[in-house]
Amino acid sequence: MKGQEWYQADDIAEEYDDKRFSQGGQLIDRREKKAVLEAIMPVEDRKVLEIACGTGRFTVMLAHQGADVVGLDISAAMLQQGRRKAKNADLAGTIEFLRGDAGRLPFPDDHFDTVVAMRFFHLADDPKAFLEEMRRVSRDQIVFDTFNRFSTRSVYNWALPMGSRLYSTSEVAVLLAKTDLTLVDVEDDFLLPYGLYRSIPNGLASPLRALDKAVGELPVTDHFASVSYWNARVR
Repeated sequence: MKGQEWYQADDIAEEYDDKRFSQGGQLIDRREKKAVLEAIMPVEDRKVLEIACGTGRFTVMLAHQGADVVGLDISAAMLQQGRRKAKNADLAGTIEFLRGDAGRLPFPDDHFDTVVAMRFFHLADDPKAFLEEMRRVSRDQIVFDTFNRFSTRSVYNWALPMGSRLYSTSEVAVLLAKTDLTLVDVEDDFLLPYGLYRSIPNGLASPLRALDKAVGELPVTDHFASVSYWNARVR
């Protein structure tokens, strides 16, 4: 995985949410959470594993909706932030945070109903191996996102500190086929890059997002979306 040491730094973990999901980044946070909930609903009583849970944005949200969730991450500092969120939340389900390696999940086969991996595959050095491991521990569903090759992100990806692995639709289709997963649905979104939204206040981000969504409804623009949200079933 790219950036393992970077994500484990205490100062990075403490500032992570504020830097990425404040100002216009709130729009990204809401959209990602909506994508996850729409894929999994109904959430109540589902047994869910979140890979690379980070500060627990999705883990806490799913537990709040009634799921029994395990959040796994390699960063102790990120997990500490997640535990703080859970402590301050009124949860309908259960939640547990574990430190571990996504490439060697410490769970038996078919242990979870659903496995979620958001903001993960762009850092994966061997996406097939990670997806196979997620498939092993899931008996029903895998939900994940990818940053896309033919998008605005490709223009500046080289300038990012860790870069990103960018995917084409056909590449993800091959990954799903090789890991015995069947695509249920994919949603493409954000013609404008995430980084732009994060760098501007809501007052500017909101009208830009409205324009982005309006143009994004045109069928031809799917090929140029920055991100795709994938919902796949175990065969």
